[in-house]
Amino acid sequence: MTIHFQNEIEKLKKKILHVAAIVEGNLQKAVRSITDNSLQLANEVIDSDLVVDSLEVEVEEECLKILALHQPVAADLRYIIAVLKINNDLERIADLAVNIAERAETLACHSTIPVPFNLPGMLDMTVKMVRDSVDALVSCDIHRARQVCSDDDEIDDHHKNAFKTIQEQIQLNPDFTEYFVSLLSVSRNLERIADHATNIAEDIIYMIEGEIVRHQGKSTDA
Repeated sequence: MTIHFQNEIEKLKKKILHVAAIVEGNLQKAVRSITDNSLQLANEVIDSDLVVDSLEVEVEEECLKILALHQPVAADLRYIIAVLKINNDLERIADLAVNIAERAETLACHSTIPVPFNLPGMLDMTVKMVRDSVDALVSCDIHRARQVCSDDDEIDDHHKNAFKTIQEQIQLNPDFTEYFVSLLSVSRNLERIADHATNIAEDIIYMIEGEIVRHQGKSTDA
């Protein structure tokens, strides 16, 4: 491995961790825009999305340049492939954080209506999964990455419960349909964020061990 190649890899690591830090911060702001009824935080998340989009392109271009110029193999190749995929998942998490922030105004207008499912638990769990996936990337911690994969089932259960409960509440309180639909949108976006955090964790496992774990343990039934 040449010094130039090592420098390129280090620069790539710094860039992907910079993107991860911004995305994690945006998600935390989006969550607080809901819990604190803060339109200011919601707008900050929305305004920051173009920055994430630009950084995603920079990281992708850096990966492609390294692949073209250095033709890495083995662990180095796995690392760059993993960064390409993680980069995309981070950008999608940022987009989903924007979707959540865009619901803040509607939810703030109905802040006196009780939330009919465990939204705080779902918010906390999703943020934890993203934080743990980023930490696993920073420290190459395969055990933490595997824990993120395990946690995804809990978020799925939260969302299924939210969907069922909101259906019932819309039937009982049709005047508040817009509010309940906004809550369902938040739940759905959190569930999708958790999926992307899981993707990141799976790519970290691939990066470290060369093992593709995606779809393992899932039913093949139609």
